[in-house]
Amino acid sequence: MFPGPAMAAGEYQERGADMGTSAGVGLSLHKNPAEAGKEAALQAMERGGMAKPDFVFVFATVGYDQKLLIGSIRDASAGAPLSGCSGEGIITAGAAAETNFGVCVLAIASDELRFANACVQGLDAGYARAGEELAEEVRPLLEADTVACFLFADGLLFDFDPFRDAFERTLGRDRKLPLFGGLAANNLSTRKTYQYHNDRVISEGICCVVMSGNARLAWGVNHGCVPVGTRRTITRCQGNIIYEIDGIPALKALKEYIENGSASDWNRVTLNLCLGFKTPEHLRQEYGEYIIRYMMDKNDAEGWVSIQSDVTQGSALWIMRRDKELMREGLQAISEHIREQLGTSRPKLVMQFECMGRGRVVYREQEKIELLKSLQDDLGAGLPWIGFYSYAEIGPVSGYNCIHNFTSVLLAVY
Repeated sequence: MFPGPAMAAGEYQERGADMGTSAGVGLSLHKNPAEAGKEAALQAMERGGMAKPDFVFVFATVGYDQKLLIGSIRDASAGAPLSGCSGEGIITAGAAAETNFGVCVLAIASDELRFANACVQGLDAGYARAGEELAEEVRPLLEADTVACFLFADGLLFDFDPFRDAFERTLGRDRKLPLFGGLAANNLSTRKTYQYHNDRVISEGICCVVMSGNARLAWGVNHGCVPVGTRRTITRCQGNIIYEIDGIPALKALKEYIENGSASDWNRVTLNLCLGFKTPEHLRQEYGEYIIRYMMDKNDAEGWVSIQSDVTQGSALWIMRRDKELMREGLQAISEHIREQLGTSRPKLVMQFECMGRGRVVYREQEKIELLKSLQDDLGAGLPWIGFYSYAEIGPVSGYNCIHNFTSVLLAVY
């Protein structure tokens, strides 16, 4: 059965006629970090028709000297506030570059939208503590017309559930602040991901952007995965670590699904297999039957695997795999839903947070570009469009902020 896309749309703070937002996206594949940052930033500003942006989003891959890259972008954009992170690849209009050297920049100048950023470092001190600390930084940035918050966190070290619960509790808002974004990624060979906050490049942290003003949002989520085995049961776990499945070490339980010769290649295993959990009732109407979880880490000696959200003992799970056709159909369904929400409105900008397991590991290059172009043409040719291939995606479902894996999260701001 096709796991229908999670569809949710929000409308916030209509203020009548638009006042005006200019946005432009620049891309560079130059290998020199200073040249690449300058080229992408100047191209974004030129395409947006601005001399100086009010805010800049940046996504880049990890082959660069990250500090030199961000410094170059800051210089070219006249020191505009900046946020973003590293990805396994980057996405712009007509381009999806999964290479060690790629950077994209979204430059925004607006008298109807306002952006403010914050960051915290030290996820190893505890995810709940990080949620509390970030909320303390974010609270003074919130306004009556705040629309959303974008999050970019270290994808090698993150447990979303305790972070979100502490973040929302500390904010203390009656109405939840919608969260969008993704977990920073790398090229699968380095052991660091990077988060960007103005001039700073950090790891093991979270950077965020609060967006306020006259804007409405339409978004959709879809994973396109199917089960490949029968129901299994978690028999021992703690937090986001699964120690046992059906009474045996988790890694041993997974062996029957792993191709011969690939057990020692953890990256290959996790790109081809994921875990599926029954979707909670409060999310099922908009999300489908299964919630997908990427296996983030493992311990060969103890036999456990970890994911990016908490689990409970006795939970049912299924081993899942990607399905190319379901992924294609899911993107089409997301596009149709967002177009319904937009009506006759044209997006000011579009952000795409795409699992790195849905890029070159499953699609040939030309096939990937054609699929992206079809999606972009559906929503409107020439839109300022930016995104990255992540280690997890963040987007609300049925009014709840959720983390997703092997998923596409697409957001239109209009």
